[in-house]
Amino acid sequence: MDNSTLLQVKDLKLHFRTTRGAVQAVDGVNLELQQHRAVVVLGESGCGKSSLARGILRLLPRNVVAYSGQVNLNGKDVMPLSDDEFRRQVRWIQMSMVPQAAMNSLNPVIRVGEQVYEPAMIHLGVNKDEAISMALKMFKHVGVPADFLTRYPFELSGGMRQRVAIAMALITSPSLIILDEPTSALDVLTQANIFNVLKRIKQELGTSFILITHDIATSSELADEVAVMYAGQLIETGSARSFFTAPLHPYSQKLMASVPHLRSTNELEHIGGQPPSLVNLPGGCRFMERCTKKFDRCTQEPPVYRVDGRSVKCWLYQSSQEKP
Repeated sequence: MDNSTLLQVKDLKLHFRTTRGAVQAVDGVNLELQQHRAVVVLGESGCGKSSLARGILRLLPRNVVAYSGQVNLNGKDVMPLSDDEFRRQVRWIQMSMVPQAAMNSLNPVIRVGEQVYEPAMIHLGVNKDEAISMALKMFKHVGVPADFLTRYPFELSGGMRQRVAIAMALITSPSLIILDEPTSALDVLTQANIFNVLKRIKQELGTSFILITHDIATSSELADEVAVMYAGQLIETGSARSFFTAPLHPYSQKLMASVPHLRSTNELEHIGGQPPSLVNLPGGCRFMERCTKKFDRCTQEPPVYRVDGRSVKCWLYQSSQEKP
């Protein structure tokens, strides 16, 4: 891991106990993010994207049955830290999260200003006046008027609540922010405004982002790299420019073919069938039953191949593997 690497996730596993068996939500994920960059994690609902975010931030429910791997942040593996050490040294200090549906993350009976500046008082040890000053500075960065400091969440629009949630995640100046579907409940115009805010923050503050979404069109606005997730695994990673022009994995190709283009008359495609159950995962390639390019070798689980500077988990690229 070189000096420019901010985050390196190695063989991360996160499985949950349910009445139907163990849900293998994150199953051996490897991911790398450079400083001042943004990686977008794409995939269908239920593929493990949000669980990946919770695994990195160690926001774990009580029914965890397996949690292992490495999470190297700024060159240090934070997995061996105790929960208390992780809370005091990592979460909200070095990396924070903007959860899906901002209204659910804001206390409806506490003024938004207090909710934004409280993390600075707790994690940075600053006094209230300094914390309020920091909150006003963050409000300016995300485009929230200063007088909103004394308002309650129900007095704000959906877009403004989302900006407040971003300000809350930024207040301690973490190196990394994980955004879980930050615009899923917003109209198209508000989505565009939120992404403009994120791009400005990335440029002005040098913050790195992991954006979790299934919205390919809007994610392209922020992405430097793309990681495609399917059935608990990353099946393709690479630069956004390469991915959006020529995806490699058959699943990625289908995803891109399902997105309407302004100047294209091509008929939109869909992916037949359903994703496999994360409780009863099939052997071999997990996309095999839905893939139009499957062949005999697909009954075995494919390794990850390096092709044109990208990683792809598919037998089709065995002959294209880059020489070490």
